[in-house]
Amino acid sequence: MAPEPTALTTKVESGSPYQLSHPQLLKASTALLSHIHTTAQSAAVSSDKKSLLAASSPSSTPPPEEIEPIWLVLTTKKHIVSHKRLKPGKIALPHSLNTSPQASICLIVPDPQRTFKDVVAHPSFPIELGKRITRVISVSKLKTKYKSFESRRQLKAEHEVILADARIITMLPPVLGKAFYAGGTKRPIPVNLEPYTPKKDASEKPNPFSVVKKAKPTKEDGKPVAPPQQCAREIERALTSALIHLSPAATTSVRVGLSTFSSQQVAANIEAVVNGMVEKHIPNGWRNVKAIHLKGPNTMALPIWLAEELWVDENDVLEAKEAEEAKLLASQKGRKRKEKGAGRALVNGEGKGEQLQIEGPGERGGKKRKREEVDKGLGDEMKAKREKLRKQKMEVRVKEEKLNGGSESKEEGGVKVKRRKSKTAEVQ
Repeated sequence: MAPEPTALTTKVESGSPYQLSHPQLLKASTALLSHIHTTAQSAAVSSDKKSLLAASSPSSTPPPEEIEPIWLVLTTKKHIVSHKRLKPGKIALPHSLNTSPQASICLIVPDPQRTFKDVVAHPSFPIELGKRITRVISVSKLKTKYKSFESRRQLKAEHEVILADARIITMLPPVLGKAFYAGGTKRPIPVNLEPYTPKKDASEKPNPFSVVKKAKPTKEDGKPVAPPQQCAREIERALTSALIHLSPAATTSVRVGLSTFSSQQVAANIEAVVNGMVEKHIPNGWRNVKAIHLKGPNTMALPIWLAEELWVDENDVLEAKEAEEAKLLASQKGRKRKEKGAGRALVNGEGKGEQLQIEGPGERGGKKRKREEVDKGLGDEMKAKREKLRKQKMEVRVKEEKLNGGSESKEEGGVKVKRRKSKTAEVQ
């Protein structure tokens, strides 16, 4: 007997119109992880080099270069945003992607960097977290010390996690370049290192007549820094979050797990990311979600959730007549654009004529062909008028030549005689 088809879309009676199926998530994550491990084992057998990812003992942890990420691909019916955002969003994960206690952290901060180094070295800052932060560097030092591509690659290889102050995160793409932003696994994670501003009491009314003079910040002062305990909390929160890079497209990829995770951990992270994106980032919520897939870096995408409707609102669906009218309008607009782009012109005698294609300046004989086509396009009446005008001009010229013919010849003869007389006089 054929297996019964399982629906990938689950409707609920209350709350959200759709929701994820937890058994479907477990099936997809288990199948993907098993495929990644079997592929690693076959690659280890075929190659002379031993792959630590294919080790038989479950307790052995592979190095970071052997661990493969697991991506969640979310497709929407309409674009999420209208322009690209350089500052990524964050969604908290139940299972962090940065679990290694020995992973080194590079913290990129605004100028001056000494104030942030003092915060990390403060006694109230957690000792274990402080040991992991091996480098604190400012943007100005990053520009001067790491100009070449090789130096940036070395900086990326020395650290597993790159953190950056949220106030300068938009300045880093031209500074770090392709070495950090190409793969997507080591892009800078924004951290809020700005001190919390206390909320103003609504009962207190500001005095409109009071004048408060603000001191101008100097280069030595720099940007304000949060207390050590607050900085530690923000760093730990960033380490346990997934980054959401939004762009004007219908597809968004989010890293939700690693090949060392279990299927339950991957499923829990998927649920957290999908719910966070639907609530915070996707307009119209589940109505705008088209499909959700799970994939590895070198695997096919496994479908987890598929929408039954391809439109967001009922107004987006057109009837047969409306669809035909829309197609007709689109075709008319396309024709007008083509005519303008090809350089067409309308030539006629009475306001109505044929469309003539004018050749470009680079083609040979463009002007002659243009004149010939224009002459061909003229009507019979215009040709008759032009011929009549030509005949009239010719008759006028002939009459003028007859009237002025004798006088001109006499004058010419007189001139000749005078010239001869002058010549004889010169000879004498």
